[in-house]
Amino acid sequence: MQMFFLSGKHAVVTGGASGIGQAIAALFARQGAIVHVVDLKPGDIERGYPCDVSSQEEVDRVFAAIPRIDILVNSAGVSHIGRADNTSEEDFDRIYRINVKGVYNCLHAAIPRMKADGGGVVLNICSVAATAGLNDRFAYSMSKGAVLSMTLSVAKDYIQDNIRCNCVSPARVHTAFVDGFLQKNYPGREAEVFEKLSRSQPIGRMGRPEEVANTALFLCSDEAAFITGADYPVDGGFLRLNT
Repeated sequence: MQMFFLSGKHAVVTGGASGIGQAIAALFARQGAIVHVVDLKPGDIERGYPCDVSSQEEVDRVFAAIPRIDILVNSAGVSHIGRADNTSEEDFDRIYRINVKGVYNCLHAAIPRMKADGGGVVLNICSVAATAGLNDRFAYSMSKGAVLSMTLSVAKDYIQDNIRCNCVSPARVHTAFVDGFLQKNYPGREAEVFEKLSRSQPIGRMGRPEEVANTALFLCSDEAAFITGADYPVDGGFLRLNT
């Protein structure tokens, strides 16, 4: 028996043109899903839809063009470095618009479609920042705390509609964003700081996007049909083993 197969299911992956979202979109496609990538800049991706998820008008227009939504993965998001007293209103609002309102916009557009079609699966990409105190991540932590709360709310509200909703919470994952962050903020010290950040996970390294994608595949597959309202850490032991 082939497990974790998504044959013929339509999966919408926001932020699917890079990083964790790209790894999820690629794995879902290999497992038989018809993947629709919603991204600000999807490039020449087949079934790629240019969209600013912070705009409800754009999200509604794009989602209406997708024939069916069996799976929604909310992966679009941005990070921010800063504390409460040095985070500008502009930066705070930007994080809110993309990381919080963007998830809401996609839920608002997809859930009625799922209800009409007899059910579906929602997976939100959260973060250990939702439940752990992280240095200099004030606005980002706020946004991911909201994502966790929305996950629980959706799971509760739509369980009778055969809609499951879970989230995964990665710790540090090595993506192009990490490399760019190091080059911008620690020029000449990239390797040193990369090693320091890697060691902050008890397992001794950063995660890989494909490892988050593997968990996403499980949670969106029929093998996870009894799981809803759960937050799965993919964190190398960060939340439970750090002392």
